[in-house]
Amino acid sequence: MPGSRIAAVGHYQPAKVLTNEDLAGLVDTSDEWIRSRVGIRTRHLAGPGEPVDELAAHAAAKALASAGRPPSSVDLVVVATSTAIDRSPNMAARVAARLGLGSPAAMDVNVVCAGFTHALATADHAVRAGAASRALVIGADKMSDVTDWNDRSTCVLVGDGAGAAVVEACAEDEEAGIGPVLWGSVPEMGHAVRIEGTPPRFAQEGQSVYRWATTQLPPLARATCERAGLTPADLAAVVLHQANLRIVEPLAERIGAVNAVVARDVVDSGNTSAASVPLALSKLVERGEISKGDPVLLFGFGGNLSYAGQVVRCP
Repeated sequence: MPGSRIAAVGHYQPAKVLTNEDLAGLVDTSDEWIRSRVGIRTRHLAGPGEPVDELAAHAAAKALASAGRPPSSVDLVVVATSTAIDRSPNMAARVAARLGLGSPAAMDVNVVCAGFTHALATADHAVRAGAASRALVIGADKMSDVTDWNDRSTCVLVGDGAGAAVVEACAEDEEAGIGPVLWGSVPEMGHAVRIEGTPPRFAQEGQSVYRWATTQLPPLARATCERAGLTPADLAAVVLHQANLRIVEPLAERIGAVNAVVARDVVDSGNTSAASVPLALSKLVERGEISKGDPVLLFGFGGNLSYAGQVVRCP
């Protein structure tokens, strides 16, 4: 079967910006403390009247407009999120209703920070199998809803936002634009990143996540490139989950992508969980830092200590 490709991307962030100085008025922290430990300067926060599906719908609408595709042409919606408060209707169905998509298949994927790359692989597989012809793949999270704003170890990290991609079948003579996925997890370390309790709250074992990400993920990212028939030196860009600048920069260096632009959106957006990869990718495209057809490594990791990556061609 023909492969799939990303036709366009889009992103959305709420208007409210929370600076490090603002946080210093809430908890015992400072701009210097935050920058030196996680590299974040600002993050965007959604208000009480901005639910996850609204963030997702804004990003998806931008992606559809950029692709020049009518909403009625979408037959699959996959939303990656871990911050859906209500269980049903799911976020994908809510987004479909907001955008007037007709009657697409609609499903949510909860793999936390690796959610978007899992969702992208799911859509790619559906298109390759002939089960869908055009999909909306969205990563959207409202981390502010699950954050303890008195806990300085976590509240300095998070932000809200959404990113989306229009995925569609390639022409029969066209090279696939989404490479094979490499995915997996470390179930026995699932306790390292959690959103649990009533009300649900985000917590993590920062040092465990840092050691795992910086030591275990580089060979997995290189193997992802091998599956796409490339070397890391062939990459034009590397878009990793935007967890922490102290994780992103060493990880990108250890992958060996010496010629690649490295997404550092965490500085301005914080950790937006499932939104972070598509949000960062969309900004690179919007700013013209990568060009149509460029090979880009996407690699999500984190919650559940799950990971998923693929090499895609820039839309």
